[in-house]
Amino acid sequence: MNRLLDMVGFVPDTSEVLYDMDEEWKEGVLSHHSEKLAIAFGLISTKPGTTIRIAKNLRVCGNCHSATKLISKIFNREIIARDRNRFHHFRDVRASLGGRSSSLRLPKQSCQSL
Repeated sequence: MNRLLDMVGFVPDTSEVLYDMDEEWKEGVLSHHSEKLAIAFGLISTKPGTTIRIAKNLRVCGNCHSATKLISKIFNREIIARDRNRFHHFRDVRASLGGRSSSLRLPKQSCQSL
C-alpha cells in the first residue's frame, strides 16, 4: 500500500510527528498508524468493492486523512472512518470533510459515551 502511495506521488506530512528524529523515521512512524493498518487488513481480507469501516478512539491525523483519500481512489473502495468526533467518508476521490471543513459530527452525549 505504501509503495502504491509513493507511485502516485503521495508525500507524507511529517510536521505532525513531534519526536526529534530523521525524516525517514518519521515517515515510518506515520505508516504504522492504526487506521492505515486497519485499511491494509481490510483490503486483504475483503472482496473488491466492499466498504471498509474503521472505528477509532483518537482523532485521525492530517497525514492519514490525505493518505486515506488516495487509498480510496487507488483501490476504488469506499472507506468510512469514525474517530472520536466525526465520521470521515472517503468515496470517489472525495472525503466528506471537503478539505476538513465540514463533517458529520456525533452528538456530544455519544462522544462522551464512546
